[in-house]
Amino acid sequence: MINYILTLLTSSLILTLLPAALQAQAQNGSLEGFRTDRAEWQLEAEQMLIRKNTPEKYREHLYRLTQRPHIAGTAGSRDVIEYMSRVMEEAGLKVDHYDYDAWMPKPGNVSVSIVRPIRMPLNNQEYILDEDPYTDHPELVHGWNAYSGSGEASGEIVYANFGTREDFMRLKELGIDVTGKIVIARYGGNFRGYKAKFAEEAGAAGLIIYTDPENGGYMSGLTYPEGRHSSESTIQRGSLLTLDYYGDPLTPFEPALPLDNDDTPQRLDSQDVAFHTIPVAPIGYGAAKEIFSRMEGPAVPSGWQGGLPYTYRLTGGPELTVNVSVDQPKEYTRITNVTGTVTGSEYPDQWIILGSHHDAWGFGATDPNSGTAMLLTLAESLGELVNNGYRPKRSIMIAHWDAEEFMLIGSSEWVEELKQELHENAILYLNADMSVTGPNFRASSSPSLKKAIMEASKAVPHPDTDSTVYESWIRPQQDEPGIGNLGGGSDHVGLYMHAGVPSAGLSISGNVPIYHSNYDSFHFYESFIDSTFQYGPTLAGVYGVTALRFANAGILPYDLNRYASDMSGHVESILNRAEELDRAVETAELRDELSRVEAAAREIENGMKVFLDSGPGKELLEQINREMISLERSFLEEEGLPFSRWQQSLYSSTDPWSGYASWMLPGIRYTLEDSRSDEELNREVDRFRNAVSRLAEKLETIADMMN
Repeated sequence: MINYILTLLTSSLILTLLPAALQAQAQNGSLEGFRTDRAEWQLEAEQMLIRKNTPEKYREHLYRLTQRPHIAGTAGSRDVIEYMSRVMEEAGLKVDHYDYDAWMPKPGNVSVSIVRPIRMPLNNQEYILDEDPYTDHPELVHGWNAYSGSGEASGEIVYANFGTREDFMRLKELGIDVTGKIVIARYGGNFRGYKAKFAEEAGAAGLIIYTDPENGGYMSGLTYPEGRHSSESTIQRGSLLTLDYYGDPLTPFEPALPLDNDDTPQRLDSQDVAFHTIPVAPIGYGAAKEIFSRMEGPAVPSGWQGGLPYTYRLTGGPELTVNVSVDQPKEYTRITNVTGTVTGSEYPDQWIILGSHHDAWGFGATDPNSGTAMLLTLAESLGELVNNGYRPKRSIMIAHWDAEEFMLIGSSEWVEELKQELHENAILYLNADMSVTGPNFRASSSPSLKKAIMEASKAVPHPDTDSTVYESWIRPQQDEPGIGNLGGGSDHVGLYMHAGVPSAGLSISGNVPIYHSNYDSFHFYESFIDSTFQYGPTLAGVYGVTALRFANAGILPYDLNRYASDMSGHVESILNRAEELDRAVETAELRDELSRVEAAAREIENGMKVFLDSGPGKELLEQINREMISLERSFLEEEGLPFSRWQQSLYSSTDPWSGYASWMLPGIRYTLEDSRSDEELNREVDRFRNAVSRLAEKLETIADMMN
């Protein structure tokens, strides 16, 4: 009796602490996907979870993760793997390791130097700082770009602005020939690998990529260690891989299982893979200024001037010669994904997946381990919640991916290995890469998760205000906060664009100019990101509430109405772009299918509460949820996209010319942008229309089941 009374008192106390919007939901039993009599129990569990996420937990995990550099495949990385495994095991999660042997480079040797008019080696590693004790760690390495070509090149210098496709086209228009030259381009504007790709295609002998002070350096504010911005020795590292598939370069479409595994696949010959062949090296603007100060060619066009105190010039002239030398050995490297699972009580084979990568270019305090520490904090809280009697109905899996920095290798291999299971069982994926870097909540998402994310943000207090995350997120005059579309650059790509799992990236973020540098340390984080370590627990609350709602709902609370509205907006964007390119796109039949999607989704949403409160049987609910899980897979086609067979979603892809941006209705968009024939354009429109028709049929099936 005493325990019963304590339980009632605890429940009453939790309800009085709910944000106003949630108190109303608890009182009227209105919670998407839940029966009226289950809403209060669910909200209690969520608030209990939120309160278990503490700054002390988060700080401890971030500190422990960032005491040693941990590039994928190194001893430091193995330390991180062991720590994450131990934390999740002690929290009661079922821990699994997924090992792969991937073809990966080592830092090797990199040098950049001026040869004429004087000999001057240029710095390519961050300065040691007295203020930051981490900066003299013996395992920190020089600046390097993974998957650079190996070799040495000397030549005249050409400045290519950001090194985008358009920038190289502009150089050609201006009569600047880069053949046999060394190109220098600043970071920003596109994925660094495309700078290398376009430079090599233009005939360059080598490439230097530098951080300009206009783009996160002294022009933005005080530099590290006095401020958060890039100093003259700050160097951005990163992969250059630009293949038309993701993951291990030698095993496309197959998991790179360990070489001693009986099922390990046949590898490609590395000579047959389209790696970059020119040497590529990154430097800071302190080194770059030695080059720019000696350039004597024509001045740059409007928009190309950076932040160094010189007139930027397109060429250096014949008197300025620069040398780039890279020796980058490659070998099979053992990488390990770590998953920890809270096994569901009723549907253990249905997965809500939350993930972040764990490898870094140095200490990785912001990228990626702010997200890693947040997920470990959440893992402990979920374990405590289970111990208190709140086991979720569906399984919640927390995944830590390896070798993301080399081009999403760990997550892509896992997706290739478990693709069939993901098709059948994966409910959603939330990506937490570099997710805790400031006070501003942001989200990018597939359509079906948008409403659930907004609703979850209403349940979590924001530490800097007296309001919720939602209230700090929404702007005046907005009906709802803006949620972007998923692009490239992180581990959601494999799950969303290859396997068709509804995905989102959620972050509480700020500006991190020292991205991918040796200065991304615990000292930097504590000094300039969050000295109180409150943002990590806050974001863990949003992840946890979203996960718990999908884990416990009677019917999975996907945002079905959003499909039609988002797709209609993307069709309008395509038509506007076609008009700009003087192309005609016939969309009448596609619009008919979108109308079917809209009507079926509206019928489901309008009837959901009455249907759930009518007490449908477990078997019927299982059938409906199976159809729900399959909805996003409607957009998949084995044939893939015109520019990437590996990316198989006809709804969303990465931008094939910048790498980071999102392309919506990518098959149609590509045929327009690449000036393909009307026949190819119409074929892509038909393929997408068929995908929308498949989605409509599934929604209509769900509506019929509910009737």
